[in-house]
Amino acid sequence: MARTRQSVQELIARRRRAGFVGRSAERAAFRANFDIPPEDERHRFRFHVHGNAGVGKTFLLRELEQVAREHGALTAYVDESAAGVPDALETISRQFAAQGTRFKDLDRLLTDHRERRYEAELAAVAAPAEEPRAPSAGSMAVARAGLVGLGMVPGVGAFAGALDPAQLAEGADRLRSGLGSRFRSHEDARLVLAPESVLTPVLLNELAQAASAVPWIVLFLDTYERTGRFLDGWLHSVMTTERYGSLPATVVVVTAGQLPSDSVRWGGFGDFMADLPLSPFTEPEARDLLAGRGVVAEPVVTEVLRLTGGLPVLVSTLAESRPADPSDVGDPSATAVERFLRWEADPVRRSVALACALPRRLDADVFRAVVDRPDGELDDLYAWLRGLPFVGERAGRVRYHDVVRAPMLRLQRQESPRTWTARHRELASVFGRWRTEAEAGRDGEELWTDEGWRELRLAELYHRLCAGELSVLSNVLRDVVTACEQGESVAGRWAWVLTEAGWDAEAWPVAEWGRRLADALNDGGTVAALELVLRRTGFERTAAAGTSERGPVSGGYGAADPVVGVPAGGWYGAGAVASHGVVGGRASGEIDSQGAPGAWQRVDSGDEDPGDQDVAETRDGEVSPDAEDARTGVTPGRLPEPAWPTSQQRIAPTWANPWQQADPTVVLDPEAAARAYRARAMAHDLAGDQQSAVADLDRALELTPDDPRSLSLRGEYHRALERYDEAIRDLDRALGLNPADAFALASRGAIRLSRGELDDALTDLDEAVRLKPDYPWALARRARVHRALGDSVRQLADLDLAVAVDPDWAWFRCERGDALRGAGRDEEALADYDHALAREPGYDSARASRGAALANLGRHAEALAELDQVLERRPSYTWALVQRAAVRRHLGAHEAAAEDEARAAGADAS
Repeated sequence: MARTRQSVQELIARRRRAGFVGRSAERAAFRANFDIPPEDERHRFRFHVHGNAGVGKTFLLRELEQVAREHGALTAYVDESAAGVPDALETISRQFAAQGTRFKDLDRLLTDHRERRYEAELAAVAAPAEEPRAPSAGSMAVARAGLVGLGMVPGVGAFAGALDPAQLAEGADRLRSGLGSRFRSHEDARLVLAPESVLTPVLLNELAQAASAVPWIVLFLDTYERTGRFLDGWLHSVMTTERYGSLPATVVVVTAGQLPSDSVRWGGFGDFMADLPLSPFTEPEARDLLAGRGVVAEPVVTEVLRLTGGLPVLVSTLAESRPADPSDVGDPSATAVERFLRWEADPVRRSVALACALPRRLDADVFRAVVDRPDGELDDLYAWLRGLPFVGERAGRVRYHDVVRAPMLRLQRQESPRTWTARHRELASVFGRWRTEAEAGRDGEELWTDEGWRELRLAELYHRLCAGELSVLSNVLRDVVTACEQGESVAGRWAWVLTEAGWDAEAWPVAEWGRRLADALNDGGTVAALELVLRRTGFERTAAAGTSERGPVSGGYGAADPVVGVPAGGWYGAGAVASHGVVGGRASGEIDSQGAPGAWQRVDSGDEDPGDQDVAETRDGEVSPDAEDARTGVTPGRLPEPAWPTSQQRIAPTWANPWQQADPTVVLDPEAAARAYRARAMAHDLAGDQQSAVADLDRALELTPDDPRSLSLRGEYHRALERYDEAIRDLDRALGLNPADAFALASRGAIRLSRGELDDALTDLDEAVRLKPDYPWALARRARVHRALGDSVRQLADLDLAVAVDPDWAWFRCERGDALRGAGRDEEALADYDHALAREPGYDSARASRGAALANLGRHAEALAELDQVLERRPSYTWALVQRAAVRRHLGAHEAAAEDEARAAGADAS
């Protein structure tokens, strides 16, 4: 008879898999979910595991993954080694491929994403020295440095759904103007600047195909306190909206992190989610784990239970050493660290374990820099360290578990503050030297896009902060400004390094800076973070304080400035001794983005007549229905509290000044402050608020009066506000400082076109195109000059070139369609309108023009349907009313035509 059931031995072996014990209720709930069809309201599509560090979340996820596979599921596991949505999707695709399911289309796009980003970065590096550089590919490209997306520019935050699409398109293009030369098409730009908008629909299609071949698909997203910053908003959109397409019903998502799910974002979806909070082991569970490792002596078990409080990682750590006869059970003076290592008798190994807790993470090179032992011993010691139960390894890096590392750090800091400071200074020097080596022959833009360089810089800053160097906080804030230009995920890492160093060194002012920056990023993106930096460094006027803004700061980069609220005894508390070093001069790693707003496609607000159409709405026509969903995935709320909190950590520090006011002891140099204002101005522009953008650039130019980037941007914003005299003054100054600024030339040419100064406009636009032949916005503007001069041949030639550069930009397609329609080539015009509407179905100007072309071709019923659709959304659209009146008269509906004509006349009069 065929064997159909597993044996007792096999069942026991499965239960003991990887030494896993406990969590019976959580595993049962997850297992039962596979027996409930997705259509049943009891079925759960998402499970969220949460609990303090060390409570066993990762172990549980790995166990649940095995449960899912037992039910035939295709599974993937993502942790903090993913730095963004593309990394997460690449991990998912790779793991699915290992299980026999290839996501070929997604893999192709991911390859394109890497290549396009690499090409953009190379283009930035290879730009001629005489031409001003634009911000790097991930940089101001997103003015919130991630603020506005609508499928093209990531993250709209609180502005989504309330913005004029044409203003957003114009602002987004001005933002992209510095990046244009780096991308071959708009699709390439979207793939680099907003990859999730391109990759996610393909992922959902691939999942749908895979779902037809397997009963379940389960995605496990671990360390969600870190990955949730970029995954949570994306996941919410994927699971609860149709923004990217349909998600198969047999997909289950399991997330795990230190924090509960965000109630603001997910609170209304409790009926399809299961919350799995994890607490420390019960005593029976802990005893089971100890017994499984051979620890059964009652005095030892009692001591382990007392010391660990049932925290699984600590129970496992102590069980691994298999103690048989603890000699000092109940000794109240014993520290947690001594308990971790109490059964390791070798003093060399004990000292190595303590020393290696100082770096945030280790590889073989860092290990050799930390451990002062003969070379012949290092390999064996490193192998021993990697095998410790509280040491994990991911992506080739070794990292201590937080609940073990924290007391080790505290022990070393309290026992020998001078040694603590000296070791951190040594490590800062090591990472600083490696960073300097990585900078050889490279400029700032390239470095800031290099993950390896960023990690070295963060490690250097972390150890300098832990060493108590007073000037380093100002240096970190300078870095924060540039990090904000790179995007929220990069800025978040600088906030996190402040938080980590503050916790680990008990440097509460530093930790508070990290928390405040993280909260600002969570609540308002990089705009809020920049505002915080400007306010606290005294550059931003504060309503509460009524103080004036800080002007240029004496001392420059080299000033040795004390940190906010540092007590007289230093960062380490009463009785501690620490030497606070002062670092003069500008650190070589403090690289600026020097790029000027160069040349790329831009759009304007303008007439409603498609024949003179001046508007490009959002590039792909997608506006998120939920402002929060359009964020870049930063989970709102405080960062997780540190493990092993001391009594000092439980007490809120007392600050020298309220956080709503400036603190004169924190210094940001004027050039960095000007960059912060400029970045925020671009974010205001993307939100349709050119008035505020101009105000921020006014402040930037007070600090750096001869910055051509800020001058050309302010000139463009004045142009958008139809303040032509002010715009010309700024653009003239910008061009005086940088005659090769194609952006400024094109903007000035557009102003001269608006004033009817056709010859001067043509001169400016000719020069812009000469400097940048693939500048489609300048080509489209020059086409309008040719139209005004009656040269339809050159008009169409320029529009052909613009479309060739960016064939998927709806505005160019509509402009060329209008030119073709004016030339009587209505069938060709229809092809352009159709292409524009395929990209942006809500593009009313293109649809109205399509109606006019259909009428010219005698297809009046179709024309009427198109114009009806436009006027249903925009009842006062004068040009469309006139076109529909003509169509209605042709169809014999004279009374309705007269009504349209009256409405058009009324709209014109108003």
